[in-house]
Amino acid sequence: MFQRAIDDFKESTGNALRLTSLAGAAVVAAFITILFLCAAAFVFVLQTYGLIQACLTGAAIFFLITLISVVTYEVRRNAMRKRAAEAAKAAARNVLADPMLVAAGIQVVRAIGIKKLIPLLAVGGLALGLFAGRHNADDDDNASDS
Repeated sequence: MFQRAIDDFKESTGNALRLTSLAGAAVVAAFITILFLCAAAFVFVLQTYGLIQACLTGAAIFFLITLISVVTYEVRRNAMRKRAAEAAKAAARNVLADPMLVAAGIQVVRAIGIKKLIPLLAVGGLALGLFAGRHNADDDDNASDS
């Protein structure tokens, strides 16, 4: 039983390592390609316009590459934050929909009695509401800081 899980883990780890090494090789090749394109642009502008214009052209090219990287990073970071928030909300909803939790709740109601549980549920609901309100206020403060 455990051997199969270990074999699956080894296989998935090996596949991930191979894919990562291929992606790394592609990134290195793309970087070298960009460097040669920048060198060709530099030489062309140097021969046509002069040294200062060639240096400014090279700086502009690398500035554009940096700008594209920063925008891509920000878009991905925001998408990851949204995905994490949605996953947390889904997890909270799934906990309340768990049949084992519902069955345990029914057993507690039967054991204690509904008349004794009403005040406890009221206090628990109040505490949950206060906690949720504070949590949402913290999220709004964090959103305004960014």
